[in-house]
Amino acid sequence: MKIICIGRNYTAHIEELQNERPVDPVVFIKPDSSVLPKEQDFYIPEFSNDIHYEVEVLVKIKKVGKHIDQKFAANYYDEIGLGIDFTARDLQQALKEKGLPWEKAKGFDGATVIGKWLPKTAFKDLNNINFTLSKNNELVQQGNTSLMLWKIDELIAYVSTFFTLKKGDVLFTGTPAGVGRVKTNDYLSGSLENIEMFQLNIK
Repeated sequence: MKIICIGRNYTAHIEELQNERPVDPVVFIKPDSSVLPKEQDFYIPEFSNDIHYEVEVLVKIKKVGKHIDQKFAANYYDEIGLGIDFTARDLQQALKEKGLPWEKAKGFDGATVIGKWLPKTAFKDLNNINFTLSKNNELVQQGNTSLMLWKIDELIAYVSTFFTLKKGDVLFTGTPAGVGRVKTNDYLSGSLENIEMFQLNIK
């Protein structure tokens, strides 16, 4: 299992972090060891004072594919989920300033939250899915897949040009605006079309 993540896929999030709008999807991979075990709390790591939540729509790959044509991409997944790409923002910024890779800021243990999965048939239009993240019962992130710069099938086609996709791989499709810091005793919950997909305590 590999976790393939897309950065800078929502214009408002690009602007809030003052990043340059990419010409092609920004792709990075997180190790499977970064996945937070089910029902486990998230513990803020000692090496960062600025862990940010980033809620994202997820896609689970169901079969092996390479150089997938966009028109056939839908045949490679049948489940949609929601998760969090936790980011050590202070560490990431320091690494970026030095021109170094920033896997340490994204791929540390527990940095990947994967909620429950729903069949894609549960959604009328995969390019029009509302999703939210609440912190301490207050809405902090709100997005819709229609606002993606690159839609799900485009991403699968693009990513499969570089990496063979395998059954069980998870694609994180990018986060909307509203990312922010978590603190001890925060409580996060995420929803797809008002269906709660995960709950999480911060320790």
